[in-house]
Amino acid sequence: MASKKPITVLQLERIIKQGKPGRYAAGNNLYLNISPTKTASWLFRYQIDKRPRTKGLGVYNSVNTLAKMRKKAAHYQAMLSDGIDPIEAEREQKAEVIGKNAAAQREAMLNAMTFRRCAEDFIEVKRAGWKNAKHAQQWQNTLSTYAYPVIGDLPVKDITNSHLLKILTPIWTKKTETATRVRNRIELVLGYSAALRYRPSENPAQWRGNLEALLPKPDDVRKVKGGIKHHAALPYDDMPDFMAQLTKEQGLGVMALRLTILTAVRTSEAIKAEWPEIDFDKKLWTIPASRMKKDVEHKVPLADSAITLLQEIKVYQCNQFLFPGLKKDQPLSTGTMAAVLKRMNRTDITVHGFRSTFRDWAAEKTHFPERVAEMALAHKLKDATEAAYQRGDLLEKRQGLMEAWADYCLPKISNVSRLRA
Repeated sequence: MASKKPITVLQLERIIKQGKPGRYAAGNNLYLNISPTKTASWLFRYQIDKRPRTKGLGVYNSVNTLAKMRKKAAHYQAMLSDGIDPIEAEREQKAEVIGKNAAAQREAMLNAMTFRRCAEDFIEVKRAGWKNAKHAQQWQNTLSTYAYPVIGDLPVKDITNSHLLKILTPIWTKKTETATRVRNRIELVLGYSAALRYRPSENPAQWRGNLEALLPKPDDVRKVKGGIKHHAALPYDDMPDFMAQLTKEQGLGVMALRLTILTAVRTSEAIKAEWPEIDFDKKLWTIPASRMKKDVEHKVPLADSAITLLQEIKVYQCNQFLFPGLKKDQPLSTGTMAAVLKRMNRTDITVHGFRSTFRDWAAEKTHFPERVAEMALAHKLKDATEAAYQRGDLLEKRQGLMEAWADYCLPKISNVSRLRA
């Protein structure tokens, strides 16, 4: 039974010492409760909306004294007078504190999710799906050079159009290919971050409906006389003189560049070429799909000049690669041919640009159909209908095209080789 009169300090001490179970009134709805196990604790018992409620105030100890508990009870009594339920008020307060703590924790987490960290995570996630092991390194190099200095340490949630313009504007017209690659990679990282709820879904690196209103179109920037060129290219009129100079140079890198020009292949396709891909009898080089940009096997007809060059290159054979590098079982570096151009003081052109030279020559100086030249470059046909009906590889016609190209590049050498044949 609960006592009716509020207990005094002396009575409290005596009750606790006796340890008799029961509730003992201490005033203002405050009670000392002695449990059957003789544990002493404080209770605040009240009614609100005709519902009896009990709020525990903790065990009795040197901190939770009678005086302190009476002050608490008086506070709760005042709340009841204002129509406030002390238990519900405390629950709401705790929920608010928890909400604030959760919000603070999330804010701290979002601030820690910098662009650099998200980019590194994205690269690791995608690494297994990239067929080229160097692709991840290319991503890291590109972002380290252009993106990280501006937004590397910035939380991805805070990145805006102004940051993208600060990154892209200095290189948009000077290094258009690089700039578009940087923009695309930033867009993918920000898209990845948005999917993980690290930033809003709006992507400031998106081109359509966003940056296209702030920057000129890449194709407009790339336009030059004679068409659109993505890389600085040698005018085809200068090709015979250039090849004459190139054949005077020495080294495996020079031979790699000569073969690249004569076959109009990409840099990586030439550098990583392996001897089993070459069929001297059929005068054919078959590049496997795994090394092609479009993941489709590509057959390259070899002109007589190219065959002669390959026989010269074979002297250097020490592993499966046509162009073995200094490291064991590795080909030459992809920058080797660019170094040859630099040595020749031809920094005005690029290795990849020779493909444009070949394409311009084929279009303006020959009668070969466009699709033959496009297939020689391993390009996908732009006309979907034509592509659907073009099931063959036009190998015979491409053989004639590559012979004509070799004769144009090396008129004297080609004629001598034909006389010997």
